[in-house]
Amino acid sequence: MAMASASIFSADLSTLFRPDMTSAPDKTKWSPILKPLAASTEQRARSSTARTKTARERRNSFVEKKSSSEEGARFRGVKVEEERERDRKSLRDYFVEAKDMIRSDGGPPRWFSPLECRSHSPDSPLLLFLPGMDGVGLGLITQHQRLGQIFDIWCLHIPVKDGTSFTGLVKLVERTVRSENYRLPNRPIYLVGESLGACIALAVAANNPDINLVLILANPATSFSKSQLQPLIPLLEFIPYQVPLILVSVLSLMEGDPLRMTVDKLVKGLPLQTTVGDQSRDLVTVSSYLPVITDMLPKETLRWKLEMLKSASAYANSRLHAVKAQTLILSSGKDQLLPSGEEGERLRLALPQCQIRRFNDSGHALFLLLCQEDDFDLVTVIKGAGFYRRGKYLDYVSDFIPPTPSEFKKIFKSNRWIYLATAPVMLSTSVNGKIVRGLAGIPSEGPILFVGYHMLLGLELFPLVSQFMIERNIVLRGIAHPMMFKKLKDGKLPELSQYDTYRIMGAVPVSGTNFYKLLSSKSHVLLYPGGMREALHRKGEEYKLFWPERSEFIRMAARFGAKIIPFGAVGEDDIGQVVFDYDDLMKIPYFRNEINEMTSEVINLRTDASGEVANQDVHLPGILPKVPGRFYFYFGKPIETEGRKQELRDRKKCHELYLEVKSEVENCLSYLKEKRESDPYRNLLPRLIYQATHGFTSEVPTFEL
Repeated sequence: MAMASASIFSADLSTLFRPDMTSAPDKTKWSPILKPLAASTEQRARSSTARTKTARERRNSFVEKKSSSEEGARFRGVKVEEERERDRKSLRDYFVEAKDMIRSDGGPPRWFSPLECRSHSPDSPLLLFLPGMDGVGLGLITQHQRLGQIFDIWCLHIPVKDGTSFTGLVKLVERTVRSENYRLPNRPIYLVGESLGACIALAVAANNPDINLVLILANPATSFSKSQLQPLIPLLEFIPYQVPLILVSVLSLMEGDPLRMTVDKLVKGLPLQTTVGDQSRDLVTVSSYLPVITDMLPKETLRWKLEMLKSASAYANSRLHAVKAQTLILSSGKDQLLPSGEEGERLRLALPQCQIRRFNDSGHALFLLLCQEDDFDLVTVIKGAGFYRRGKYLDYVSDFIPPTPSEFKKIFKSNRWIYLATAPVMLSTSVNGKIVRGLAGIPSEGPILFVGYHMLLGLELFPLVSQFMIERNIVLRGIAHPMMFKKLKDGKLPELSQYDTYRIMGAVPVSGTNFYKLLSSKSHVLLYPGGMREALHRKGEEYKLFWPERSEFIRMAARFGAKIIPFGAVGEDDIGQVVFDYDDLMKIPYFRNEINEMTSEVINLRTDASGEVANQDVHLPGILPKVPGRFYFYFGKPIETEGRKQELRDRKKCHELYLEVKSEVENCLSYLKEKRESDPYRNLLPRLIYQATHGFTSEVPTFEL
């Protein structure tokens, strides 16, 4: 987490502005619309259709209903999401709807679009769901509500007694993919497959390397040769099938180990009653629908599907070298049906554009939430991995979907220890120059460019971004180091999955194009000119700015009339002290080699700069922790650039404003360092005593303004 924070918002100003960046961004706005249910078959292609609570209380409820239109809109949005969560379908719905589909079964394999997936925008990408061994096509039923808002979803239904071979299914999907690609060549096509469906997706991608495909594969059956299912194939010839004992065995493997999962959840602090209840409910649901499962997989069908898995695995593995599509592997850690953890890593190394996300507490049936953590959300996973796009290439600005309240709650919950330990104090400056508590002085309308000091390891990021969401419902779009989005090779640095939270919260890789698009879309942009050199500073360099000589971000801000808000953040010296810095590490051969290795894994920044600011070596300094103090943030008065576009074309005028911004950031730091001395609750113990006497939901006071 520390290294992740340190490297996230390390903006490189020399890379940020390039002379070839001239094209204006796409200004198309995304807005979900309702459209009628549309079903499709192999023969017929579809056409697209067109706040007064304490800070703690605000964190718990996320929003507060107020009279203003901004707060009212936010409240209505949360209500809509709560209603969608309540309407989210469950494992029981899967069996109920599967029963109806099996009863009316007949005809060849075909596509259908679930009713709850009817709401999406006209430019939503197409998502083709390829089912596992059950073949019903309802494997995403618990995800339909969320997926249907951003995808045009078609699900493949394979009738129970259908005898289409694996290669026949591949050809069927290929025809659909080619037809839709011909109709909308710039729209990506997502192939989401689980188990058998993952093999189909890999085969289609291998046979169509020139089509714009994105693969999302859950527990691929490419490892079938190592599966516990393989011995069942010869046994099915001799075992009577009046009682579905084999199915019970298969289901127990799909569910994972309920007892072990219950213990794991208890270790995580989840209530026993809730934990046991969830596990029991799923087991009872499965057992009560055994007749449906028997109808879904009668003896002959089960044997046919197992034989198909064997051939599918061999077919897909023989063509892995031809797969060029962007691929996301979802691996369950407790999959007792297939060795999915081991297989996911093998595929990640074998495929050129592949990432992996691991779900250590999940069994084989990842999408159905079967005996696993019930907060799995495929949309959040796709967003976090940076895999959602509407065009041929990912646009970090126009393809961004802001975090929902539930997504933010999960992120806040997993990082709340930073917030609780530092009890951040936020100060802002109103239009008349008066310093006020909170973020009331921050303009709601963008574009706004926040320019500030990068604390040690970027520790200020989570409290800063969180408070903007909690208090103002503003998403800060951070200009970030490219190491968060791409690694040049495997090595010492954390996996890209460690940065999923930052991508969900709106971080974009540093580039002039992204900066241009953010300002043109009137975003609230977060920029740290000091970058990694400032976040990984040396001993005795607390609150010292390491800014480059070039001042181009001023011109870009003036081009769009953006308000520049300088800000300071202090408190790192109350959290830890650097005792072993970069200079010390470079004197030791082992650590010097480690630093060189880590630095070689990421894209080099500021290659044309000189001096201290050009040192972008990746390393982790030795830090001596302290009893946590408090974080303080002060946002200065906005500096207007509107109407100064011509004036700031002059290099001298531009540099003068650059120095003014830098000076204001230093003034903010000086103000906070002085004022925090009079804060009676600067240290942790007084804060704990205050909350113990006033309630742990109370907001801890600070110094007088």
